[in-house]
Amino acid sequence: MDSVDCLVVGAGVVGLAVAKALAEAGREVVVAERETLIGSGTSARNSEVIHAGIYYAPGSLKATLCVEGSRRLYAYCTERGVPHRRCGKLIVATRDEDRVWFDSISARAEACGVRLALLERDEALRLEPALACSAALWSASTGIVDSHAFMTALLGDAERAGAVLALQSPLVEARRDGDGWIVATGGVEGFELRCRWLVNCAGLFAQDVASRMRGFPSAAIPRLHLAKGHYFSLRQRSPFQRLVYPTPSVGGLGTHLTLDLGGAARFGPDVEWLADADPSHIDYAVDPSRAAAFAADIRRYWPRLEDNALQPAYSGVRPKLSGPGEPAADFRIDGPEAHGVPGTVQLFGIESPGLTSSLAIAARVAGIVGGVPVGG
Repeated sequence: MDSVDCLVVGAGVVGLAVAKALAEAGREVVVAERETLIGSGTSARNSEVIHAGIYYAPGSLKATLCVEGSRRLYAYCTERGVPHRRCGKLIVATRDEDRVWFDSISARAEACGVRLALLERDEALRLEPALACSAALWSASTGIVDSHAFMTALLGDAERAGAVLALQSPLVEARRDGDGWIVATGGVEGFELRCRWLVNCAGLFAQDVASRMRGFPSAAIPRLHLAKGHYFSLRQRSPFQRLVYPTPSVGGLGTHLTLDLGGAARFGPDVEWLADADPSHIDYAVDPSRAAAFAADIRRYWPRLEDNALQPAYSGVRPKLSGPGEPAADFRIDGPEAHGVPGTVQLFGIESPGLTSSLAIAARVAGIVGGVPVGG
């Protein structure tokens, strides 16, 4: 039976970043991915925003890793030629009473190491003349990135450092073997191997993977909640050059406007809690009838949105650790100190800002595993 130092389960943006970090630290790495291509789950179905770290609880993993990850991501994209743009973001108050949010947003952002600038109406309209608002907060460090180009670059770096990618290789079972694991995968070319470290970066399927690891305590596997978000795109050319977010509302950040690198606008996501928490049952279809609710929200800050200007784009699903009405849960990056099982790192609830945080998450995982290769 073949042996490797590290098996990474999942080839989304976080799994690829982890594989790169571990391989560049000198470890022998295999990445097992259940699908036929990399990054086809949550990593391919998001806003592609480089978040600044504004909304997360100070000191949380989401806040810390987002801020660190943003710095790392901009530097990496510049170094590797990954398409990206530091376009900035406006958080807008469409009514005077919405400004009540500004102090709390600014204070939280500053506690996380992010500075926001207050813009009065005329200043905001000089940036975005099509906007309707009474004032805005300006986040200069928010941006956008080509997530697929980013993942391709990560895979290339990981493979150059010796990592091996195995597609169509879902984890079927893992069992303890001394201080490591024996792992069996399914698929067309299923294999069995021994690894010293098993790193679960399976995203939507992280809980399923953990439940297939014999010897891992079920009490250490958090409950999974699935939240589907729909996106609509604009049929016409966008008048905006920057991202636009309304002030938060109870239950979410509102229907925000993001841009792709070609300047095309898309709106979303909304939040639909799925009763079925099995990620293999997800239907990613977008109901066109949702456009009316989107349009009503968008017209709060862009009243000139034309009728029938929106068209269904795509949807994504977040692997959340908290359900409807519950306080937002933090990332879980659980090593042996958290769950007591040697040679194991479990990543649960890696939703937004997971893309932005991916390189910082990878550094955190590499720190848990340690930088010195261990023989198989």
